[in-house]
Amino acid sequence: MDFYKNTLSNMQKSAKIMKLDSEVLETLSHPQKTLIVSVPVRMDDGSLKVFEGYRIQHSELRGPFKGGFRYLPDVCLDEIKALATEMSFKCAVVGIPYGGAKGGIKCNAKEMSQGELERLTRKYVQAVYQIVGPEHDIPAPDMYTNSQIMAWFMDEYSRLVNKYQPGVVTGKPIEVGGSLGRDSATAQGGVYVLQDYLNTLDEKDRKKDYKVIVQGFGNAGMHAADILHGLGFTIVGVSDSRGGLYNAEGLDVQQVIKDKKTKGSVTECNEGKCLKPHEILEQPCDILVLAAMENQVIEENMKHIKADILLELANGPTSFEADEYLNKKGVVIIPDILANAGGVTVSYFEWLQNQQSYYWPLEEVKVKLKRIMQESFARVNKFQKEYKCSMREAAYISAYDRLEKAMKLRGSGANLRCKIYR
Repeated sequence: MDFYKNTLSNMQKSAKIMKLDSEVLETLSHPQKTLIVSVPVRMDDGSLKVFEGYRIQHSELRGPFKGGFRYLPDVCLDEIKALATEMSFKCAVVGIPYGGAKGGIKCNAKEMSQGELERLTRKYVQAVYQIVGPEHDIPAPDMYTNSQIMAWFMDEYSRLVNKYQPGVVTGKPIEVGGSLGRDSATAQGGVYVLQDYLNTLDEKDRKKDYKVIVQGFGNAGMHAADILHGLGFTIVGVSDSRGGLYNAEGLDVQQVIKDKKTKGSVTECNEGKCLKPHEILEQPCDILVLAAMENQVIEENMKHIKADILLELANGPTSFEADEYLNKKGVVIIPDILANAGGVTVSYFEWLQNQQSYYWPLEEVKVKLKRIMQESFARVNKFQKEYKCSMREAAYISAYDRLEKAMKLRGSGANLRCKIYR
């Protein structure tokens, strides 16, 4: 099942459980606006290359559109639709006043120079700037985009509107309006939720030493491994796009991070047994942190998953079929729209700081993030008990509850038209 159909299936299942108004489901099953653009870029060798780009705005029921944009060779419209849809639910789960959006450009950022990436970003801004803005649609980093790309985006947008607008994007460097704590926010938010879930277990069901595998060792995965290791969890496996590393006795996390940064891959670390990227998912552990891409735990490998708990720091890493199978087996899945919402929460903090031109110390960011993630988990846990359903279903129900109320309070004007722009 592809990512978008997977998302719709999750929506439909949860809507059925809570007996959601069919008009709410129908409205939220379609993005409000879809923009497809051509992005011409002069390459370093003098040639002109035209890239295809997207920006999808899913829902503004609860506030301005919010969501990252990614640079990937196989990015496609359905993938962006799924991500934009999930962003609407993610923001509603944690109760921040945003709707969902997502964007992307079909390119291979790994093979592009800094100059080419800057020209690509500025051309993309020129193509989409009329539908984004601090009060309308606020992009952020996603796969293969970073704080430098956000700085270029902000600079180009400010030039086009002839006004300094740091709040047009989040995930910026601190020097140009970024927020402290943003780089580790996705991982930190997920760890807060994981800790709260473990605290709900009976004492006899808790372990003194949880063994953890982290699939994906980019920003979220690396920070998750570091934070969990610091809390006393044993990291027994990690992986990136080149391969995996496993040691049942535990890895030296700081050494793995150092080798990843200096040598380019966790497989360059001599801490354990090297594996193929997908093999790391099937190794023994208590907690499997999914921090790579969508559709990683699927029908082909779901029966080989040995973890008791899955923490989804990536978007859509578990297929609908695998989710149902693992739930029946008793595996607890802490779903993406709750587990990785720390990133958009601190993005919201950054946007607030930009609007106020007042910046918070790191400790204040952490305290506010912890409170929101804990309150969000408690609310999802309440719905899970009420409806006797999985945590994913409860998270969607929690989001639907807020989205439905917003739609009905806003009235008929909330059923906004869906448009495709090309």
